[in-house]
Amino acid sequence: MSSTLRTSNPGLAPSRLHLAMLGILLASALTVSAPVHAENGNDHASVKRSYHIAGGSLSQALRQFATVFGLLFVAEASLTEGKTSVGLEGEYSVEEGFRKLLAGSGLTHTIASDKTVTLKIAQPQPQSGTTAMPAVTVIGQAVYDSTDPYNPDYSLPNATTGTKTDTPIMETPFSVQVVSKQVMEDVQAIRPGEALNYVSGIYQGSANSGDWLDWTKRRGFDPFPTGDYRDGGAFPLASAWGGRDLANIEQVEVLKGPASLLYGQATPGGVVNYVTKKPLAAPYYSLQQQFGSYDYYRTTLDATGPITQDKTLLYRFNLAYKDANSFRDTVSSDRIFIAPTVSWIISPRTRMNFELEYDHGHMVFDRGVPAIGSRPADVPRSRFFGEADPQSEFERILVDMNWSHAFNDNWTLSHRFTAVYNGLDQVASFPSLNADNVRLNRSFELAKVDPGDDASYFNTVNLTGHFDTWGLQHTLLLGGDYFRQSTKSVITPFSSPINIFNPIYLGSEGVSNLAAGSTSFTTTTERDWFGLYMQDQIKLPYHLHLMGGLRYDSSEQVGTDSRSLTPNVSPQQDKVTPRGGLVWQPIPELSLYGSYSENFTGINGTGLGGVLLAPETAQQWEFGLKTELFDKRFLATLAWFDLTKQNARVADPRDTRFSAAIGEANVTGLEMDLKGEILPGWNMIGSYAYTPDAVTTIGRATEVDKRFPGVPRHGGSLFTTYELQSGIMQGLKFGGGVIVRSSQRTESTNNDVVLPGYATVNLLTSYSWKVGASKLTTQLNVNNLLGKEYYPASAFSRNSIEMGAPRTFMGSVRIEY
Repeated sequence: MSSTLRTSNPGLAPSRLHLAMLGILLASALTVSAPVHAENGNDHASVKRSYHIAGGSLSQALRQFATVFGLLFVAEASLTEGKTSVGLEGEYSVEEGFRKLLAGSGLTHTIASDKTVTLKIAQPQPQSGTTAMPAVTVIGQAVYDSTDPYNPDYSLPNATTGTKTDTPIMETPFSVQVVSKQVMEDVQAIRPGEALNYVSGIYQGSANSGDWLDWTKRRGFDPFPTGDYRDGGAFPLASAWGGRDLANIEQVEVLKGPASLLYGQATPGGVVNYVTKKPLAAPYYSLQQQFGSYDYYRTTLDATGPITQDKTLLYRFNLAYKDANSFRDTVSSDRIFIAPTVSWIISPRTRMNFELEYDHGHMVFDRGVPAIGSRPADVPRSRFFGEADPQSEFERILVDMNWSHAFNDNWTLSHRFTAVYNGLDQVASFPSLNADNVRLNRSFELAKVDPGDDASYFNTVNLTGHFDTWGLQHTLLLGGDYFRQSTKSVITPFSSPINIFNPIYLGSEGVSNLAAGSTSFTTTTERDWFGLYMQDQIKLPYHLHLMGGLRYDSSEQVGTDSRSLTPNVSPQQDKVTPRGGLVWQPIPELSLYGSYSENFTGINGTGLGGVLLAPETAQQWEFGLKTELFDKRFLATLAWFDLTKQNARVADPRDTRFSAAIGEANVTGLEMDLKGEILPGWNMIGSYAYTPDAVTTIGRATEVDKRFPGVPRHGGSLFTTYELQSGIMQGLKFGGGVIVRSSQRTESTNNDVVLPGYATVNLLTSYSWKVGASKLTTQLNVNNLLGKEYYPASAFSRNSIEMGAPRTFMGSVRIEY
């Protein structure tokens, strides 16, 4: 039994282009040779490359090594199962690299030729009657590393979000889902919600056409006020004005349920972590132009490679520019996003990265439509009830510096510092429908945040160690983090009604006149969070994997309002939270797991009158099973959970601009996620969540036993593609899918507004072919093929029901080389 690594041309992998017209011209001009991933002749064994491969799974380390050197690792799992490697830091030849990675594994290698490497057991051959381990033959290149720009995988076997270590998902006692780059490319995901539609239990909290904000509900709960994470660092919700562009995102990882142990202030529904694209040693360039319905245009650029000849300095540069109208009247948006990154490989054991993001654009605060009675108002889906002129403007600057140093083969120290500065000039509306069901009373706030007046700083230090005790293998994580955020906003309130059946807008001059006649006030908020944590992952006998840890948190918050002489000061909140879980893997393809987690969200926001809300706490039990099939190309997870949250934060029915903390809420459900390659060329990603209970259990009488808003009882999705692998039409891909949601309710004291269930059908077709040394891909996506009228979310109240987009087309042309 042997496995083969076969030669592969990156130019044959699927991808897309840039400027539609310009791309065709570039296709004929870009005849530069594509990067060569494998050396020829006897130089193959002597040429060195630079590596930064973390210690851990031997199979994963070999796969990364093979990919960088132009080889594809497809060895049988039985050869390397349960074996680990110390990783690789620095420059190595093929010979040196294999020797280093295989150290202590009981395996050795021989290089028979410049293209053939044989792995075999180092000990003498076993005696008669016993079974020898199979050899592995490497004869070229063929599978892909997750960071390879040409990686077509829908399923990735490892993730860092669940443990902050590079751990196989099969060994993690929680539901961890990864939306890969290929999935995002196939569905043409531009905003996070478009990717997260294919993760169970994740539902749109806001998905409007104006791009003013993009957030999701996780297992029934909102991410307020803590937001999401970027490479494990805090990315506050206030930093997401305008929505997040996915131009520099490699993959989106989701950890379901409480995650306080690793992320402190994270809300208990789950953590969404955006893993950014990193500089690569092999040059790669991509230019893409997207164009779609309602004058939608988006141009992206991705370039990476070495800066210096010795490859100790690497760069990556991502750019996206978008200009779009909308199916909503007077609503449009634009943005420019720039993200350069530089990596400095100081030594074989030390690496430093410098990252910058600049994001600037215009958006429209679109609250959707109000409800009349128990259903959304019967108005055209294009009708807009806010004010789009002037447009709201946002600006965001992110600076990140992170480094890691390996003291030896087992211990690594890492540090990350992130600073985010936000500016905002926004016209926000808070509508309420008059009793006549005709006049919509619009309370406006002209909110201004000067650049730098909203600033957040995040620091985290982690020490990771691998060691054995009494034959047990440990992966120990010791860490600490500190988060500080300060915000100063100048708010000018005013109001103006509008007829929902015959709207007349104020326009720029009208907005300015009303704002000029109003009195402004200033609010400030300062938040501090400090945490220490410890986690140990232990490999036990009988294929058991044990994980446990503790975290200590301390948080405080101060808020001021110029209309009040007394600042609102929250007392210092201290809490110790545990987390633990056990995985039993009786065979490599099956894992059974159970876990218990607690959560602490000390900073819970501000309520009516400036009152600081009591901190949220939560507890969750989760049990499930996972299966990984087809040589780890397909992964499925089935999970049951019971999540209870105290002081749950919801919109205050007295004034939806503010929040209220209800007594207790409980969510239970069953979730299923599956993704990967079923047959060569046939990929799929699908999800289903059954959430029978998502109700308030303790609180005000009007809320007890009321279902949580925005959480359908049933929700599912499916997207599948097939690409022809041979013949005259090789490179042709076609596919499609469906997104299904049962009915859900809006934020309403009486629990009487129902958003009907819906299903939208989406289609894809693309064709890729070589143009010289480059790869050209054209693609067309059709979303909501049947033109279904639906309401995907109700952001804050019965008067803020969002409209789903009608049938839309998105074309794309991409060239990469």
